[in-house]
Amino acid sequence: MYNQCVIPTMAYGAETWTTTKQLEQKLLVAQRAMERRMLNITIRDKVKNSKIRTQTQVKDIILKIKEAKWRWAGHLMRRGDNRWTKRLTEWQPRYRKRGRGRQKRRWRDDITTYIGNTWTRLSMYRETWKNHEEGYIQQWMKTAW
Repeated sequence: MYNQCVIPTMAYGAETWTTTKQLEQKLLVAQRAMERRMLNITIRDKVKNSKIRTQTQVKDIILKIKEAKWRWAGHLMRRGDNRWTKRLTEWQPRYRKRGRGRQKRRWRDDITTYIGNTWTRLSMYRETWKNHEEGYIQQWMKTAW
């Protein structure tokens, strides 16, 4: 029930989100709270999150979001028409430089970090793109718990 109703509701439209550490942490905290509530366990019981996860066997929301984002990125770049979603993804401002200090995360930053700047060309080959999906998602397997 949780995997089919709650996770899709929490992750609705997540493929278009710029995922930050803070956002990921908030989603994980909410998911853990729901899992504890399903098992009627409080924080005071001092039960490890990994034990709770093995009991509930719930899918991790971060992994679902990253999987949806990867698929959306491939779909978006393979579009042949000139829709605004693709143009906005590839858009670079002409006259303005990014400000000083730590730069804000962009939507494409984690995809570029994993596969490089040529990800737009690589996404045109559906089979290759699909093969890279598992490696992309594996990055967050370690950080999820």
